[in-house]
Amino acid sequence: MADKTDSTAVDSDATDDNEIEDGHPAPMDFNLFVLSLNASALMHLGEPSGRDDGAEVNLPMARQTIDMIALLEEKTRGNLTGQEEQLLHQVLFDLRMRFANRVGAGHREPSDG
Repeated sequence: MADKTDSTAVDSDATDDNEIEDGHPAPMDFNLFVLSLNASALMHLGEPSGRDDGAEVNLPMARQTIDMIALLEEKTRGNLTGQEEQLLHQVLFDLRMRFANRVGAGHREPSDG
């Protein structure tokens, strides 16, 4: 079972069908769409991107992306395969935990005013 705190370990079967063939990515599917939103949220949370300069934290954008994934979960309830539902739940859990850790570590969201 994948470690729920390691977003790079999300269900590997979900990405196997999306490998690049002949230089072209596979067609977009639900799992790839969710993983793309996950990558965007991780970037906004300042997760390591392979660069040494440190990534910038943008909590409002991270929150917005997490909220979009939660909305997607709500609006697709009952219409997903078991694998899609599991991926969506796992990604949301991981992102929410990472967001809470960032906020708890002293990063603050800018106030709206």
